[in-house]
Amino acid sequence: MSCWTWTSQYLRRRSRPSCLQVIAVGAVTSLIYLFYVFVVPHLYRLRLRTDLSTYDLGLYGFGPSKSYASFDYESPVVEISEWGSGCDPRYTFLAPRGDSVANPGPMILDADGELVWAKWNWGTTQDFKVQHYRGEDFLTYWEGGQVAGRGYGTWYMLDNTYTQRYTLNPVGNYGGDLHEFTISRDGTALVSVYDPTPVDLTSVGGPELGWIFDAVFQELDIETGELLFEWRASKHVPINSTYEPLGAEGRDRPSAFDYYHINSVDKTDDGNFIISGRHTHTVTCIDRNTGAILWTLGGKANDFTDLSDGDATGFAWQHDARWHANSTVTLFDNSAHSGTDPVSESRGLVIQLDVPNRKATLLGAYYHPQQLLSTSQGNVQLLDDTGRILVGWGHSASFTEYTADGDMLCNVHFAASAFFNFGRVVSYRDFKGSWVGHPQTTPDAEVIGDHVYVSWNGATEVVAWRMEVWDSDDYDEASFAVVAQFEKTGFETEIEIPDLTRPLFRLAAIDRDGKMLGVTDVVQIEQAAETDGLLNLHSWILGIAFSTAAMGLLAGLYRCWGCCRRKSRSSQYHLVPLNEMADRSPV
Repeated sequence: MSCWTWTSQYLRRRSRPSCLQVIAVGAVTSLIYLFYVFVVPHLYRLRLRTDLSTYDLGLYGFGPSKSYASFDYESPVVEISEWGSGCDPRYTFLAPRGDSVANPGPMILDADGELVWAKWNWGTTQDFKVQHYRGEDFLTYWEGGQVAGRGYGTWYMLDNTYTQRYTLNPVGNYGGDLHEFTISRDGTALVSVYDPTPVDLTSVGGPELGWIFDAVFQELDIETGELLFEWRASKHVPINSTYEPLGAEGRDRPSAFDYYHINSVDKTDDGNFIISGRHTHTVTCIDRNTGAILWTLGGKANDFTDLSDGDATGFAWQHDARWHANSTVTLFDNSAHSGTDPVSESRGLVIQLDVPNRKATLLGAYYHPQQLLSTSQGNVQLLDDTGRILVGWGHSASFTEYTADGDMLCNVHFAASAFFNFGRVVSYRDFKGSWVGHPQTTPDAEVIGDHVYVSWNGATEVVAWRMEVWDSDDYDEASFAVVAQFEKTGFETEIEIPDLTRPLFRLAAIDRDGKMLGVTDVVQIEQAAETDGLLNLHSWILGIAFSTAAMGLLAGLYRCWGCCRRKSRSSQYHLVPLNEMADRSPV
């Protein structure tokens, strides 16, 4: 055999790729492809900035939360990035939801971001706030199912004991929509509804026999549920007024076209209605008697001359249009719909209207310090007794307070802002207000080791916890002696248990006047300690079992790896025929 022949055979044997090499190359190629297809698009959605805190960068999680020993649910850990002395100290009302929210539902937080009250609901909860009705304050919200930005559910009203006093449903074969439940100045309920309706869609390039989700609002008597007024967009607003692309929608009932998308209803001082159409970019006034359109602000049918170079009428994809005294309107201008919109920021707006002369002037625009662009949801609240303005950023988990002149007073996040565009934590609207809660439940206490943890969900008037020890030899008598009193701290107060003469004690909730509001069940220290010991023993046993299993698994993997290495090394040697050996021997 010639030297050339031997060399070529040797190189062929050496250059032939092994099975492991082929698999490795394929795996790397697949990973690069998957990274490009699935990861790169999400990287574009990240909101990375140089001014983000460790909280906003997500180092504590997308939506950081805290758990409690005496309470079953979790609450958000908020980031107060700005807080001035002029901030409204009242409670915040919100309903967080999303993939990073452990316990979605209505929630009240205090000025420090501490939980005051929370309720877990089976369905989605939206539009949680305090409303006044017949001399009482009520917590109101919508709860139900949600599909493609529309809801099918019920509206609820809870009194100050957190007892459900009223439930409302729309009149007709409808489900109540998530967008609106407002108690009007007249004490009636204003609610929104979506109704699949057959219409002609040729004006927007659709079929003649097409379908829309008709935007409907109703005015209801809260006591009786009687229908007082109903209006539907299809009878008054042309289909081609929309800015929403038809796409593949409108061909049948399930794929009905949402051309208007009503998302707020309010009343003017004279009893006419103010509604917001997100997909038509309009705020419209409706006659209370005939249902006729009296005027339209914004959109293709705008009736107003803009005295602010387009800033008063150029809003888009907006939410939460509200009528206020002196003919002012507030709204949340999303200016975004899909995340690819040309405008870079959402904003809260206050607009002055000269209705008789059809003129509009922008009084104030309120932007987030991190230039947020919220693709959905959001609201603006005038804090009437302070003159300040609160903006809830909807799809972006934040609320911000401003002076009327636009100076930011405080800014709070309840999720990591770098990931706002992913919508892992959102709240449809955020509000501030006063609330006094007197729950009918008893306070909760949990003993862990030599500490007791106590809380009372929704009790707003508690300022201290008084420890009382059982002071009777007769267990049929409830006689207690005061041991000490501890200041209430946050939602859950942690108290170190002092040396007690008896093993039974309770904690009493005390208000500012020293009055006892409620007491926990009696706690027995020994039972708690014994239970803790059993739990600790159980944890040790589980830990040892899992550690043993993990070590066995690692040992098995190491042995398999060693076998593969030996097999790989042995594959590098080849039997060589004797005649080839003779050819290779030196001459």
